[in-house]
Amino acid sequence: MHYKEVKAILSPQNGMNIYRGCTMGCLYCDARSKCYRITHAFEDVEVKQKADDMLEHTLKRKRTKSMITTGSMNDPYIELEKELELFRRCLNQIERFEFGLVLKTRSELILRDLDILKSIASKTKCVAVIPLCAAGDKLSEKLEPCAAVTSRRVEILEALKENGITTIVSLEPIIPFINDDPDNIKTLLDYCVDAGVYGIMCEETGIVLRDGSKEYFLSGLHRKFPGIEDIYEDKFYDAGEVVSERREELERLIASVCDEHGIVRDKEELKRFMREYKNKTNGVQLDMMEMLMQL
Repeated sequence: MHYKEVKAILSPQNGMNIYRGCTMGCLYCDARSKCYRITHAFEDVEVKQKADDMLEHTLKRKRTKSMITTGSMNDPYIELEKELELFRRCLNQIERFEFGLVLKTRSELILRDLDILKSIASKTKCVAVIPLCAAGDKLSEKLEPCAAVTSRRVEILEALKENGITTIVSLEPIIPFINDDPDNIKTLLDYCVDAGVYGIMCEETGIVLRDGSKEYFLSGLHRKFPGIEDIYEDKFYDAGEVVSERREELERLIASVCDEHGIVRDKEELKRFMREYKNKTNGVQLDMMEMLMQL
């Protein structure tokens, strides 16, 4: 790891990534792509120096509350976070200033911060987005070697819901010849139903192969799925995106299960929900005023 001084902690859309680079080793990782201009070794994680102090300064100056989004590029709960607790300190600032949170992670370390997440959820909206792609733990370990296995992530979903945190599952990625079997997707959907998730996102019914991520992905196929890399070389090497031939079938399956169980699946609706800030404290105060007026 190494530290870097930065001038801003939030993007114009209130995205926050305090780490650049990752050690989870996910086979399909797009963040390795050269287009993101990470100039250091990907596993040599860049840490934004004094990120929590910068966030405090930034949130103090904001005139309106909003949702803060994290984990879109790099998981905030990489192994390094256990020692540094930098993201936990940033969560404290988000809770302190009553901003909302959308958090995406594949790590069980999220449960360490359940106390702060519960407090955020009591004041405003707190949403945890948990990706799932493999029904079985063995396949999960192959695809995401340093992330929580699928069975553990299902337990995480259940624990978050029990503590008042809204959960959304991102079914990603769906990779041809590896996890695009309808039985795999049906089992994942059953997990979502049992865990009582609010929504299921399926934006990535494939993977994007760019310079940087393509080489890592094909190398991983060679090591972990012998023979399949030859299929990819023939079918997809010059393609910018790898999409399953079962895409439409799987989308119908996802739609059917979501509609049957009242799970939100519309992409735009889920994006709107995650952008929308809600102040629960003001609602409570208003209810009390209404009660007094009725006395």
